[in-house]
Amino acid sequence: MKDIFSLLKQGSKSSLIASIVNFIIAGLKGVAFLLTANVAMFAEMMHSIGDAINQLFVYIGSSLSKKAPTARFPFGFGRLVNLVCLFAIIVVAILSYETIREGIHHIVAPLPTETDTTMLLINIGVLAGAALLESFVLYKAGKEVLQQADQPYDGLKPLTKSFLCIKRAKPATKLVFMEDTVATAGALLAITAILIARFTGFGASEGIASVIIGLMMFYIVYKVFMENAAGVLGEHDPHMEARISQIVLRHAAIKDIKKLFVLKEGDSLHVEVVAEIDPDLTSRQVNDIRNEIEAVIMEQKHVTDVNMEFELDDGQRTWPETQKEMDER
Repeated sequence: MKDIFSLLKQGSKSSLIASIVNFIIAGLKGVAFLLTANVAMFAEMMHSIGDAINQLFVYIGSSLSKKAPTARFPFGFGRLVNLVCLFAIIVVAILSYETIREGIHHIVAPLPTETDTTMLLINIGVLAGAALLESFVLYKAGKEVLQQADQPYDGLKPLTKSFLCIKRAKPATKLVFMEDTVATAGALLAITAILIARFTGFGASEGIASVIIGLMMFYIVYKVFMENAAGVLGEHDPHMEARISQIVLRHAAIKDIKKLFVLKEGDSLHVEVVAEIDPDLTSRQVNDIRNEIEAVIMEQKHVTDVNMEFELDDGQRTWPETQKEMDER
């Protein structure tokens, strides 16, 4: 039991917070939907339920992925978070479909426009509160995105600059950030649809808002599925490969890089390097070089192991030249 709690402590905090917040929001939206029968509120409720379930699965998956390697699984459980995300996204896909289907139904046969001011205030109040809570979670997730991308995260940067760094975030953090972006936008869209229906009599606006929210959810399904499918298969990290190549080539004894790739295993990175060295070096010197370079690589974020091998310099350049060499040339 202690091992389980220890693993849960290592899970994605942003996923856990987002799940709790979205369950609370879904409950509020559900009550509002029962009181008002507002289709835009129904779509928002479904969206919040999907987000809450998804983020809970991601939290559990990100926790279990930290489990230490075993004899049966020597490379660890890093890809487990990708598998959990793929499973959870099926739930979101089903909810997305239901949201779009319900929206189309109310576009074809819109309900009478709500004229009761009390019901209007309930809908607007719940959605406004949801937007504030979702924006809070979005800010926290954006802050984690910038931290994981080694970027400053003060002020409003988590809500602005984080969109430019999303590709460098961990799978769990990326998912929370994307889902809460859609959730915040969806709440504001639902408020707009309700106001349009109330003051213009265009009842189909709520159905249109439901369809748009459902399509945004489907976009998340597509992005999450593609990225986590790649993670399950095993994909390389070009950004980290470029950084590690600079570390290796910076060492005076390294003549060239024959092969280098960084494999993602969930949040963990496995590094494989084959470098070329001078044939006159002794075995002790080669071992010292390996230890020095591996120590620096292991200091990089999320790198869990390094396998470095050497070949004799063949006099031909294999790895692309560095920026320094291009500037000198």
